[in-house]
Amino acid sequence: MVGQKTMPLALWALTISAFAVGTTEFVIVGLIPTIASDLGVSLPSAGLLVSLYALGVTIGAPVLTALTGKLPRKTLLLSLLVLFTAGNLLAALAPSYLALVTARFITGLAHGVFFAIASTIATKLVPKDKESSAIALVFLGLTVALVTGVPLGTWIGQNFGWHATFFGVVVLALIGLGASALLVPSNLESDEPPSLGQQAQVLTSPRLLLVYLITAVGYGGNFIAFTYLAPMLTDVTGLSEGSVSLVILLYGVSVAIGNILGGKLADRIGPVPALTIVFAGLALSLILLGFGLTSPWAAIAVTLFWGGFAFGNVPPLQSYVVQIAREVSPEATDVASGMNIGAFNLGIAFGAWVGGHVVEQMGLQAAPFVGAAIVVIGIVLVRWSGSLERKANGKEVAYEHA
Repeated sequence: MVGQKTMPLALWALTISAFAVGTTEFVIVGLIPTIASDLGVSLPSAGLLVSLYALGVTIGAPVLTALTGKLPRKTLLLSLLVLFTAGNLLAALAPSYLALVTARFITGLAHGVFFAIASTIATKLVPKDKESSAIALVFLGLTVALVTGVPLGTWIGQNFGWHATFFGVVVLALIGLGASALLVPSNLESDEPPSLGQQAQVLTSPRLLLVYLITAVGYGGNFIAFTYLAPMLTDVTGLSEGSVSLVILLYGVSVAIGNILGGKLADRIGPVPALTIVFAGLALSLILLGFGLTSPWAAIAVTLFWGGFAFGNVPPLQSYVVQIAREVSPEATDVASGMNIGAFNLGIAFGAWVGGHVVEQMGLQAAPFVGAAIVVIGIVLVRWSGSLERKANGKEVAYEHA
């Protein structure tokens, strides 16, 4: 473990890099109308840029995490950030829809492994009772990106073209690369790469597979609505493009608060109760959004409330996976973490894809209601997982007393 004085710098370096990664992931949401108009494609086609990026993450996270197990953590981290920078440069130079799709997919490959490794590095730097908060600090980069990077990138894209937005992300990526090179220590403890059998335990553990399903369903339900936030606010609510950028900024502030509170809540009461509360709040938020979209003030107020729950599930879900992985396959926690990053983005891909169909068939205003229904399924799965956990712990206690 790294010395206590180094810990804050190491964690903040990961947060800075996560800020760059988070900006490129979510800035596309605010640019969907702009890209659709510029490239002559439909809103659902532009929405596929969210799905295909997430698909790259889904594939890259578990596969590349497993294949790069022998690399020193810092070397791997810096290599990923170089690939990430290159992918954004390709997006900035993309002359067509197909070229942009390709660039987004490549960037997504680096994204998935970055957060898998960053999450496990974070847990190595802190005591066990602070792991959720450490992961929350890493993912704070995502939420700060929503507060600053995404609205700024949206404004740049609306005023100077979406190519300029991606050039801006390249600059952010270079800053993240430099910060990680300077601040992340080289002497991080590195576990022995897991064997194929140990990796198979991650892929075949019913308890881990259930958490991955919870991640995909709960997170995906949110993205059915979030992917089309900008067109909902312009076409249904009647806000101007400038107002949408401001709403996204305020939404990001709410997300940042919810992310930190989600980590602290999981540390205090455990992942299952925390996830139950967060998902319930998320479902309620989406229902209220569906009813409030026609009123500008109601839509803005509900969007702020929604943001507090939208990403609050990330730290509890990630720490829950690490917790279970330590029980079923302690040598493969990196792989387990990578699988969950893949599950997050499978949920994003699923949510954006379903959202596109909902928008086409039922209209923009239906998206929040469908998203809420999917999140409710996530709550049921969370309670089921908690029941399985209690049974597993009960068996262990009975065995110890036998």
